[in-house]
Amino acid sequence: MALTLHLLRHAVHGHPAEMLCGRMAGVGLAAEGERQAARLARRFALGSLDALRTSPVQRCRETAAGLEAACGLAAIVDPAADEVDFGDWTGRRFGDLERDPLWRTWNLDRGHAGAPGGETMARVRARVVALLDELVALHPQGEAAVVTHAEIVRTAVLHVLGLPLQSYDRLEISPASVTTLCLWPGGGRLIGLNDVSHITAPVPTKEVEPA
Repeated sequence: MALTLHLLRHAVHGHPAEMLCGRMAGVGLAAEGERQAARLARRFALGSLDALRTSPVQRCRETAAGLEAACGLAAIVDPAADEVDFGDWTGRRFGDLERDPLWRTWNLDRGHAGAPGGETMARVRARVVALLDELVALHPQGEAAVVTHAEIVRTAVLHVLGLPLQSYDRLEISPASVTTLCLWPGGGRLIGLNDVSHITAPVPTKEVEPA
């Protein structure tokens, strides 16, 4: 018995790429993100999902909306899938953060460092592992999807592979990508990583992308 779990990164948002948005309110999908979300929903439109969860953050909820309609499921908003709480760094530009010694420590020692006024990656890992365990218990032979964030996807993959948090930069997690895990009580394996084939594939001529 095993759960097939798809970890979906939210589609592209409309804020500047050089800004650490974190849990900022009002960060919705860009027009390109809406197109990506529509393609992501089309990929899961066959009705195979038993459960759908989403981060509380707006860009995730907007990405999940298309999946709800395509799969006939109501997404459960789950704080365990939330973005990392970056605390005082939220809304800062990466160029400014590079001059912050704490930011450099964060990137050099993810296993122990934490965001000022926010959370540590060890805390993030704990809530992600708890989410995985809960989904396995609820859907031991099912298929589920979670719309979340790049760091959350990386954390889940590193946990399943038995790798340290500091290996985060070995994993590319693109917007609207699908990363798939096979999970069972006490174990799991990586099935697919950063799959964006639904984004790059040609659109069927009889289908029209949203404006």
